[in-house]
Amino acid sequence: MTFRRTFLAAAVAAVGITTALSSAFAADATKWPTRPVQVIVPAGAGGDTDFNARQMARFFEKITGKPMVVTNVNGGGGTIGMSQVESAAPDGNTLFFAHTGMMIINEVSGMSDHKFDTKLDVACIPAIDKGVVLIGSKKSGLKTVKDVVDKAKAAPGTVIYGTEMGGYSHLQGLIFQKKAGIQLKFVDVGSASDKITSLLGGRIDLSSISFGPVKDYATTGDMTMLAQYNDAPNPLLGNIKTFKDQGTPLDMSKPYIIAFPKGTDPAIIKKMADVMQQITKDPAYAKALEDGFKQPVSFLHTKEANDMLNRVRDDFLQYKDVLRQKK
Repeated sequence: MTFRRTFLAAAVAAVGITTALSSAFAADATKWPTRPVQVIVPAGAGGDTDFNARQMARFFEKITGKPMVVTNVNGGGGTIGMSQVESAAPDGNTLFFAHTGMMIINEVSGMSDHKFDTKLDVACIPAIDKGVVLIGSKKSGLKTVKDVVDKAKAAPGTVIYGTEMGGYSHLQGLIFQKKAGIQLKFVDVGSASDKITSLLGGRIDLSSISFGPVKDYATTGDMTMLAQYNDAPNPLLGNIKTFKDQGTPLDMSKPYIIAFPKGTDPAIIKKMADVMQQITKDPAYAKALEDGFKQPVSFLHTKEANDMLNRVRDDFLQYKDVLRQKK
């Protein structure tokens, strides 16, 4: 009898563990997902946004048993993919995975004519890219933020900053310029891969890029990592100092966003946020982010995510006129 009671207790405990692991998607009123969910990523394959979306998709299926199909819709600075999701049926079967460049800066720069939450319902911030760094080319000889500031003050407009005009890295450069009280020369060089080519060729002095794709160039000495765009140091970036630690108060870590078409059932939105929160607790997920882009795990549920995005939008709007200038 004692053995039987012990066996039953163990069985009940095992069921309890399984139930706890699946509660994020089972213990609510909606049966979503009932079929594969399409994830629109407004960027090409292989970049940081695509990487984060595919990690989410991998662990989403592990938890829910339903696959996520990642579809890359590049072009228009993200507006084409965003438009596809905005016009999709609000049934939970199509969602948008992007970062603040597509969802906020496009509005600020004039590429989009509406606020992010007028046609989309934000579910959560599933991750925050804390791996973006300010990089100096070997030819520039710039080693620190002070080097940049000193050179730019001595000869305004001579330090060349390579970017995509109207995009996220453009705004990073503008805010750095304002915070440091300097004048940079902004040059439109294109995507992250184009920035890397321009840095290696010495055609530009500076750019802002995720650390992952350029870390080997720091080892070889072909590029210098001048600063990381975080309020507190991301230890996964090694000894790269923050802007703040070098005398310039600047924090521009980049949140990713999961959003559904406007009018999606709030129960589905909550369930997606709950599942994503559960994903962030999986050590294998944390390891994947670290290995891929030196990115620590971050998460904000629906209300906190919307609050953060509205604060970011308010901050970015002050640069509207500059971002909309033709260069």
